[in-house]
Formats: sequence, C-alpha cells, structure tokens
Amino acid sequence: MVAFRYRSGRTGRRSPTALRALSVLSVLLSSLLTALCLLALPAAAQDAKPPAHPERDWLGSTLRAHEDPGPGTPPPPRTAASVEGVDVSSHNGNVPWATLWKAGNRFAYVKATEGTSYTNPYFAQQYNGSYAAGMIRGAYHFALPDNSGGAAQAVYFATHGGGWSKDGRTLPGVLDIEYNPYGPTCYGMSASALVGWIRDFFSAYKARTGRDAVIYTSTNWWKQCTGNYGGFASAHPLWVPRYGASPGALPSGWGYHTFWQYTDTGPTVGDHNRFNGAYSRLQALANG
Repeated sequence: MVAFRYRSGRTGRRSPTALRALSVLSVLLSSLLTALCLLALPAAAQDAKPPAHPERDWLGSTLRAHEDPGPGTPPPPRTAASVEGVDVSSHNGNVPWATLWKAGNRFAYVKATEGTSYTNPYFAQQYNGSYAAGMIRGAYHFALPDNSGGAAQAVYFATHGGGWSKDGRTLPGVLDIEYNPYGPTCYGMSASALVGWIRDFFSAYKARTGRDAVIYTSTNWWKQCTGNYGGFASAHPLWVPRYGASPGALPSGWGYHTFWQYTDTGPTVGDHNRFNGAYSRLQALANG
C-alpha cells in the first residue's frame, strides 16, 4: 500500500473504498480524454457526401475519361534496376497471388479506403494474401477532397489498413489523388486549397505512422489542379501513371519517379507497375 499525506500533515493509508473510488475516477477520466480526442477530429466521423460508387474508384480509374495516358500494351522491357508489381482494389475481387508471384511481381499496393466512410471489402484477402505470397505490400487511399478534410481522411486511412510497421515488407501508404469521379475535375477547389488539403493529409499521416506518404497523381491533373506545385517533392515519393514506353514528363519538383503505373490492361489484374530501382532499394523504402 502507498502512504499519502493529508492536508493536516498526518500520514495514512488509502482505504479499499478510496482505492475503488480512485479506480472509477481513473476510468472516467480516460473515457473523457478519449471522447475529447474524437471531438478534436469532427471531420473524421463521416463523409459529407458518402461516395456513390467506391468500388469503381481505383488507382488511375479516372485517367482514360480525361486524358490519353497512352496504349496499355506492350509493356516496356524489364531492367535489372527495376521491380515489377501490381495494384488492386475491390473490383479485382479475390486475387490469385501465387499466379502474380510466378509471373515475377514482387510488390503490391491494395486500396484500403476512400473518403472517411468506405473500406475495401476484399482488403484482408488482398493485403494479407500478397504478403503471404512473398510480396512487399502497401495500402492506398482514394482521396475525396471535397468530402472531408485531409487530416480526417489520413486518420481514417491509417486506422483502416493504411498503417505501417517496420517489418521489412510493408511499404508506406499512398495518397491517390486524381480526377474527381463525382464532379468537377479539381473538386471545386482552388489550387491553394487543394495544396493545403494534401499538406494536411501528409502531416496527419506522418503523425499517425511515422512515415511520409507516397503520392499517386498524373502530371496533367497535378498541373491543372495544384498549379504544378513543387513543394512536396523533397519528402514524398512520386507514383506516376502513363501507359506507354516511358513515364513522360513529371510534376514540378520531382526529378525522378519512384513508381510508374505503365498499364491498366496487364495480365491477371490489369494495373501493373514498376519500381524505379533495384529490389534492395524497394526494401529500403519499406524499412523507412
């Protein structure tokens, strides 16, 4: 038992009744703090406009309706200083990971969330299945900037599959920001507002996971909707889509790409990608 001092200066011991009261008080204070923390993120509760067709929103799903990303085939020749991989979402259903592994794919990114109300119903099979097959895996979030705040969506993503662990085979999360599948191309937001939204997402994601998120975006969308802002390049790896023989021009600030989505009509799952570096560098990205 722990001795304590009354205001009168006398020393005594807490009674069982007092200890029970302190225990109850501790639980109540803990519950209150938790509630206050939740209230501090009101936008994380739910989307202002829940997405109508999240199963149709995957990495690069809006490209062909807005620009010519190039032909889907044939893929460019493989090089020694590159790693093949895929990205998937709920539209792929249960993915045959052993088939993709045998074809030479060594990493996979899986859609986890959209906005602050949708989670991929196939996430466990896809995320855990790619890992079990031997791949380095990661998760991505489909952004809806006009539905809720960037910080709120980052928190939702990080707590619904987008987290990170230093196990050597988990890649940092990806912010997928592209053409709006539900309305105006730039979500009815100014370039400065979109840059602020992205910054809020990145800051909240790093606070939750300790990692800087990767960003997936097309150069054309980036120029049109952010004014070709170059301020994220130093910390955030770039994943660029272009379905041809090369990644093409990059957004401002990035001197090179980290991932390249080079086709959406590849074998088994459609979306195929290439990491710009040797396998050891992919491992280094996973390790942070």
